[in-house]
Amino acid sequence: MSLLIIGGTGTLGRQIVLQALTKGYKVRCMVRNFRKASFLKEWGVELVYGDLAKPETIPPCLKGITAIIDASTSRPDELDSLKKVDWDGKLYLIEAAKAAKIKRFVFFSAQNAEQFDNIPLMKLKSGVETKLKQSQIPYTIFRLTGFYQGLIEQYAIPILENLPIWVTNENTYISYMDTQDIAKFCLRSLQIPKTVNQTFFLSGSKGWVSSEIINLCEQLAGQQAKVQKVPLFLLKFVSSFFGFFEWGQNISDRLAFVEILNVENNFSKSTFELYKMFKIDPSEIIQLDDYFLEYFIRLLKRLRDINFEDVQKQKNLII
Repeated sequence: MSLLIIGGTGTLGRQIVLQALTKGYKVRCMVRNFRKASFLKEWGVELVYGDLAKPETIPPCLKGITAIIDASTSRPDELDSLKKVDWDGKLYLIEAAKAAKIKRFVFFSAQNAEQFDNIPLMKLKSGVETKLKQSQIPYTIFRLTGFYQGLIEQYAIPILENLPIWVTNENTYISYMDTQDIAKFCLRSLQIPKTVNQTFFLSGSKGWVSSEIINLCEQLAGQQAKVQKVPLFLLKFVSSFFGFFEWGQNISDRLAFVEILNVENNFSKSTFELYKMFKIDPSEIIQLDDYFLEYFIRLLKRLRDINFEDVQKQKNLII
């Protein structure tokens, strides 16, 4: 099976690429910047130029491809770019995939996307889901919660740099996931017939509230966090005023993401059945506390190495 992976340079995309190569798949990545994607070529990926904002570049990328994995999401700080890439571009991709008779189309969406049509990115995600289902292309859709990687910026780094951590007054348990595990589900879906034309709410095996994550980071960093709370009603006002949503790029948007996950849902009740279908043991899933522990261990080691180098430089100057 040959794969075209879109968004291969991203946080999730590169994990999908790496695991796909490990499993022996022939991997091609559609990229706009060959220099930025050079590390993928070093891994053994075939790079082809393609741009979702330029529909004429898409069909050549699909030649000889069996399945598409779309892990791309634009950075919607400009609404024009958002519509051009995450709506028009995705529709062009779906049409090209249909013409190329693609055997499977894997798309990553967001949890509760259909309930937030006032937020452009969520509205587009939901709309693409609908178009993909109508296309008659065999599809698999994964609706995701947050990534562990995004929590580093939101919690760990502010504590280490003695900056405030902004949270809402919610107490919702969110089952974040490591992108390595999301990639594992993604590639496993290509081998399981029951995942065809299905939408899955993918989550980790344990939910966390923000206060628990903060306490964990405080323990590992040996520093106390500066926590600033923002009421949900104020957040809703700010979100409606600015009218856009960007994944993890600034304070109001990170909090808006929490609001989205705060909506009542029952996806967590079926987590066990989901893992069973994909033949994945929950014990194989990377836990958040282990992920943070490894991050802080690596960070402290890097700091020790930097301090050692500084001491050596000072000694050399003295000599």
